[in-house]
Amino acid sequence: MLPTTILIVAFGSAGFVYLAGRVHARVRDTLAVLSSLVLVGLIGLGYGAWREVVYVPDFLGLELVLRLNLLAWFFAITVAAVVSLSTIFSLSYMRRKESANFHYSATLAVEGAMLGTVFAGDLLSFFIFWEIMSWSAYLLISCNRGRALEAGLKYIIMSLVGSCAMLIGLLAMYSGLGVLSIPLVAEGMQAASPGFVLLVLLTFGLGFGIKSAMVPLHTWLPDAHSEAASPFSAVLSGVLIKMGIYGFVLLMYVVVGLKLLLGVGAGWLTFRHILCWLGAITVVVPTFIAVLQSDAKRLLAWSSIGQIGYIILGLSFGTSLAFAGAIFHALNHALCKSLLFLAVGAVEHNTGGVRDLNDLGGLAKRMPVTFACALLAGLGLIGIPLTSGFVPKWLIYRSLIEDGYPFLALAALIGTWGAILYVYKLLHNIFLGQLPEKHREVRRAPLSMRIPILLLGLGILVFGVVPGIPLRAVQDIGHTFGLAQLKVTLWGLGSEAGALNMLNICLAVVIAFAAAFLLLRLGAKGRAVDQEDSYAAGSAVPVGRYHYTVDFYGPLSRMISPYLRDRADEFYYWLAARGREIADLTRKVYTGYAGTYVLYIVSFLAALIFLQLVWHIW
Repeated sequence: MLPTTILIVAFGSAGFVYLAGRVHARVRDTLAVLSSLVLVGLIGLGYGAWREVVYVPDFLGLELVLRLNLLAWFFAITVAAVVSLSTIFSLSYMRRKESANFHYSATLAVEGAMLGTVFAGDLLSFFIFWEIMSWSAYLLISCNRGRALEAGLKYIIMSLVGSCAMLIGLLAMYSGLGVLSIPLVAEGMQAASPGFVLLVLLTFGLGFGIKSAMVPLHTWLPDAHSEAASPFSAVLSGVLIKMGIYGFVLLMYVVVGLKLLLGVGAGWLTFRHILCWLGAITVVVPTFIAVLQSDAKRLLAWSSIGQIGYIILGLSFGTSLAFAGAIFHALNHALCKSLLFLAVGAVEHNTGGVRDLNDLGGLAKRMPVTFACALLAGLGLIGIPLTSGFVPKWLIYRSLIEDGYPFLALAALIGTWGAILYVYKLLHNIFLGQLPEKHREVRRAPLSMRIPILLLGLGILVFGVVPGIPLRAVQDIGHTFGLAQLKVTLWGLGSEAGALNMLNICLAVVIAFAAAFLLLRLGAKGRAVDQEDSYAAGSAVPVGRYHYTVDFYGPLSRMISPYLRDRADEFYYWLAARGREIADLTRKVYTGYAGTYVLYIVSFLAALIFLQLVWHIW
């Protein structure tokens, strides 16, 4: 009964938290934090209880099924951990805000829907929880009003397109197979025709592609992530878009199966190859669009799309190494991007809402914990050794190179180069350089903000030094899908998959840092200078702009921005304009006057009589 208990706690807490907020803010805050932590504990206790299945009979003549397996547990514990830390962060961020009651309640509702999505053992339950998740997220994105309303509308319209496509696939499955239970559907798919399999892949793939923000279905994400409250932006980027990734795993490796998936299409036009190249494009293009952004949250939003490309690439490639890298990177991205959104939220909170990278700088001394953890998260996105991002990217690179796909490997590598550029821009413009006079009074983030940031940073570091902890679960998930097992050790991988020992790398990094520290100590002492006594490439830095990364990528922007237009977004706006024109024409036809409709009927009858006369003449 554990999945049922977890969902009751999640959805029940959403209602009680809202009611508690009408009584007293402190009661609401306490209940919200306790509820989110209880969910983490309950899911943690579920580890190993993989056979639990709960049937809720006779729902429109169908059985709704909840089940818990290793794949569901892996995603569920990630969801619960990120949401609980986001809730703790919200204690200071949402204080005295009018929407606080709704924020806490809707966040728990979104969490319950995400947990229901991963626990669903049949496709109808999956679809119901998917819709609850979509609509709850829409309300949270839109609650700040203003530009947030437009961002939320964009999100829900695209989500509805994906949901309608999934509904078509769901009805096709029930019509063709007569069942919706996931194991039974998987059995039936093995005897299905190639055309039917392709229909299922395309309809469900469209819905999952929109939710995971894969190019060209990504256009809702930059607006939604940047306009939502920062604690919910962390949830959006950290775990909600991972529901699309979970859907792809369920679709390709469970419902269809890897063996059948590899046979869909022919030559380079297989579903797998097309998805691989879409993943590669998703890695490259949004990454360099992120480099051009000056709004910190918008930069992180575009970078999320680029990082999702690595996961799509690994999943669609389908080897043991690539699959392990993709699932591990889903965890890494959840940690890193949640931390970065929370760090930007802390800066926004402490500076009175400043997110423009050109108006910040020098905050490392004022917010040292936030800076140190944000640095860890940035290095994790790049894939630097000793962070949780190194091993998953290493697995994906190795798989692409070993199996003879150098251009896909090059795309992944270009994405890493771009990540270095935008991580450098983000961290330097916020935390390094000279501190502007207007931010002289900025203080460190409140304790309720620093605790989640510290815990996420600790996770990035621990899973980077001892990657065997998540890798064991990841390789067990892959083994259940028929992929070869990897020789996982606490420190990395054994020789069969190419030796990787993070302990050796850790020792080498420590020695290198010790040597660099000694050299710096032996060097000349630094001296304090006036803020305006600063030069970059022989030119004085403009007054009031105390760090040289202001417009640092200006030349690069002028070179590449004409080629990095979001043409998918432009195309969707063109479709919307044509739809509006058709609607205007329709309104001219439906005037609301009875005489007009009588005229239509008379004209229609006259046309029928004319056609009858012509028919007789011929």
